[in-house]
Amino acid sequence: MTELQKRPLPVRIRRPADGIPMNDLFRSATSPTEPLPTTPTLPTPPHRTEPEPPEPEPPAREPLAPVSLASTSLASTAVQLPRRPPPVDPELAERPGPAVPGWVAVLTGLTALTGVGTTLWRARPLRDAVLPPWHWAALACCLVVAVVSFGGLTRGRTGSAWVLSLFGRYRGSVRRTGLVWISPFVLRRRIDVRLRHWRSEPIAVVDAEGSALRVVVLVVWSVRDTARALLAVDDHLGYLREQVEAAAARVLSQLPADAFRGDTPTLRDAEAVGAALTGMLAAECRPVGVAVFSAQPTRIEYAPEVAAAMRRRQVAALDAKHRDSVLTGVIDAVDDTVTRLTSRGLVELDDFERQALVKDLTVAFYTRSGGPADPNQE
Repeated sequence: MTELQKRPLPVRIRRPADGIPMNDLFRSATSPTEPLPTTPTLPTPPHRTEPEPPEPEPPAREPLAPVSLASTSLASTAVQLPRRPPPVDPELAERPGPAVPGWVAVLTGLTALTGVGTTLWRARPLRDAVLPPWHWAALACCLVVAVVSFGGLTRGRTGSAWVLSLFGRYRGSVRRTGLVWISPFVLRRRIDVRLRHWRSEPIAVVDAEGSALRVVVLVVWSVRDTARALLAVDDHLGYLREQVEAAAARVLSQLPADAFRGDTPTLRDAEAVGAALTGMLAAECRPVGVAVFSAQPTRIEYAPEVAAAMRRRQVAALDAKHRDSVLTGVIDAVDDTVTRLTSRGLVELDDFERQALVKDLTVAFYTRSGGPADPNQE
């Protein structure tokens, strides 16, 4: 009686998305030499397996556009996310307000007072005078005109403007100088439009390497749109100060303060840093009616807690650079000397003698140039 051969039973293996069979996850725990236990099962008819639909590919993400900075050195090392500017109310923009020259108001007020005096002079004596009703109405109107004419007179100063509002609505701005008449029924608020400068306190920032810095920024600015400066923001001067700190933190974090290795752009380039800082600050302050003409860092120094360590690092970098330049000059001098001696036939040197001569000349030239006597110290 012959033994029946065991045929492998068809087993359906599910493959997940990562491509690893589920049976292999559990098969690794057993020894490869031990046969896997099998359980008798009935043969199942083969069936067709439908292919699973492919997973949809994720949508392609658009590349982020870098923000262009004012200088090529900063633009080459900084890639920033696009920032949305602050919202601007298109209806809130400076426009001329209702105002007339002061001499017109003075002339109108004097005319009204003259009419009142003439009416009363004709009705003398006043105790026995009986005026018709229209005379009393004319007197009241003349008095009102005189009060309004003289009550609306004000003085316009050079370098300042009046912002007018009525019942909370902007009515216009007056930049006239001298004697001017503005309606006494509107609310008048004076704002300075002269060219001004502001020096910040030391601002705590970090550079591209994470070193703590203290920077002082000098900002030259003026109010360009009086309506937005007074009505679009609570305090335009406080807004400017906060934006100076934010812009300084963003610009100075793009480059290192000093390049200890190589000739990379640093924050010591005051022109490039000032141009980038001015452009960023002008864009942030434009929606509130403030025009920034210049924002220059007047002082960039390390924080007190890292100043000593960075000073030692600067001295070490300068010393290494000086030694490298001296060694380069010595090598060039030795090469030129050996080449002249051999090319002119003054000496004939083999490899050992050439090495000895190069060593002696290097020590002599390097010692004379201010380096250590033993070249092995380098």
